[in-house]
Amino acid sequence: MEDRKNEDLKKKVDEAWKEAVDKDRASETPKHSEEAPEASFGLFIYGLMMEGMIALGEAPNPITKKQEANPAHARFVIDTLDMLGTKTKGNLTKEEEEMLDGILYELRMRFVTKQSKPAPNP
Repeated sequence: MEDRKNEDLKKKVDEAWKEAVDKDRASETPKHSEEAPEASFGLFIYGLMMEGMIALGEAPNPITKKQEANPAHARFVIDTLDMLGTKTKGNLTKEEEEMLDGILYELRMRFVTKQSKPAPNP
């Protein structure tokens, strides 16, 4: 009988502890809005810019958390942005065009700088 009481008490304590932990975790978990940001050309090319920065090794990969250069992918992103500029010529606002030109210039300069640096000795 005593063993049964101890088991019941242990079970209650375990359940209460689990509930408290779950409650703490729920309060620590950031609340995400169900609404996605409004789609815009600026947001789209900003995302491509971040992809380019990651490919250049200028920003950490959000998955691996490492900064690793991938020149072929960086070139692809730069070419994609250049193609977007060509295809959207005359259809962008002045601000969008300036943003795209600025992003392209910055990525190209960083790409050239990375390509001209000698590879580090292992």
